[in-house]
Amino acid sequence: MEKVPGEMEIERRERSEELSEAERKAVQATWARLYANCEDVGVAILVRFFVNFPSAKQYFSQFKHMEEPLEMERSPQLRKHACRVMGALNTVVENLHDPEKVSSVLALVGKAHALKHKVEPVYFKILSGVILEVIAEEFANDFPPETQRAWTKLRGLIYSHVTAAYKEVGWVQQVPNATTPPATLPSSGP
Repeated sequence: MEKVPGEMEIERRERSEELSEAERKAVQATWARLYANCEDVGVAILVRFFVNFPSAKQYFSQFKHMEEPLEMERSPQLRKHACRVMGALNTVVENLHDPEKVSSVLALVGKAHALKHKVEPVYFKILSGVILEVIAEEFANDFPPETQRAWTKLRGLIYSHVTAAYKEVGWVQQVPNATTPPATLPSSGP
């Protein structure tokens, strides 16, 4: 069952620290192996995201009524979006050495999702948590604590940049209508 976040939880500031050289290398090495199966991994991430947080589907007219994971996996629209998500993440990871480029990419993503798609920013936190879960499962035997910490740090950095873009465009939290469930957060975890 989904948990509804409180306003304080949504508004809580995330720590945004630059990654050290060792952390960048750990993230990039993990990502390179993951990105080798870009589409399949992206689809697995989005399917898990939508199964565990079905309220997120409200933003996708092409597949918001899909309930079955297999149906989602086979959706050309979902597969296309999975590739876009993975492509954006790839640009971020490949440019971790260039904080301005990372900031620019995430600002574009944040502004598009705020202005065009009207997506609540909390979904970026939720999705990044799902990404970390999938990475941890993919590399269960090769995901040491220091690599996990580096990914967690990157998650905070991404969320910080995206929410900054939302604030820059004057984002006002959307009020869900009677048929739209509110945004949700996992009940525990990073």
